[in-house]
Amino acid sequence: MSSVERISVAGDGTQADGDSADASLTPDGRHVVFASAANNLTSDRPELGDEVFVRDQLAAQTRRIGYYDPLQPPALSGDGAYLAYPVQWMRDVKIYTWQVRTGAIAGLDCWPNCFQPSLNADGRYAAYSVTARPPAVHQRVEVQNMWTGAKEVIAEFDHTSPSRPSLSGDARYVAYQDGKAGDVFVRDRTGGTTSGPVEGPSRAATLVQLSDDGSKVVYRSGSDTYVHDVAAGTDQVVPNVRGIAIDPTGRYLLYAPNSSDGTSGPSPLTLRDLLTGTDEVLSERPASAGVDAVSANGRDVVFTSAADDVVPGDTNGKADVFVRRFE
Repeated sequence: MSSVERISVAGDGTQADGDSADASLTPDGRHVVFASAANNLTSDRPELGDEVFVRDQLAAQTRRIGYYDPLQPPALSGDGAYLAYPVQWMRDVKIYTWQVRTGAIAGLDCWPNCFQPSLNADGRYAAYSVTARPPAVHQRVEVQNMWTGAKEVIAEFDHTSPSRPSLSGDARYVAYQDGKAGDVFVRDRTGGTTSGPVEGPSRAATLVQLSDDGSKVVYRSGSDTYVHDVAAGTDQVVPNVRGIAIDPTGRYLLYAPNSSDGTSGPSPLTLRDLLTGTDEVLSERPASAGVDAVSANGRDVVFTSAADDVVPGDTNGKADVFVRRFE
């Protein structure tokens, strides 16, 4: 059994008057963060363009956080208390963090161009990539303790190809990629060791996500998706699909079929139980999702779709955010 609910609505259920996208949710499924150009989701909404909203499912409340610069989707801490995303600031790109309850704003101490934030469970730690200004060509992956400002360099590269980090809930493990070499690594910050390339020496890989418990790393290589067991060093292959996200426990994989033209646009989505090999269709209509789209044990999945028949009465002609709940 499953049910689906539209999240990008006003408090009284009024449909959004603008497109919504870039959604993620917390491991317990309670909080959903998304971006929207709608002007009617909250009473304090100024008409400034896209902004970020956090929906508390339990309290049935939506809070506007602030202006959204769509460089990358917002990252949400596991407890829903903090969120972070990059914002263009003059010549540079800075990562700003927000305390959801109070709306208090802070900037990460990173310079000059910081991208791709990933927050741990309580929002104390953030992993991100730092890129030098041109003409310098180098990049590093850092983890910062946002309570003390202490930083740890995880990896350094002599290029600016994507290195997108993914942080475990306890901040012990950081998965990241060498975008130029096509390799994926996992850093154990407690043990001081780095493993990888996890895909082996014979093929290139692209990181999808590290599970919240740090046990599994999802990566794509060729036309297939792989789920790497960090402790055992073994891979489970899901052939001919595009892996999108994994649930915090590492058991449930959200995927889409590979497109014929190699693009990654909206498409039907499926949730696979990697233990039993069974599938649950999330959406038969074209939809999109990102990392942190699946709650623990695959119970809730958040996605975006412009289809008008995902839920009854969808007449706004806009892309909306939905949560499918599996009982």
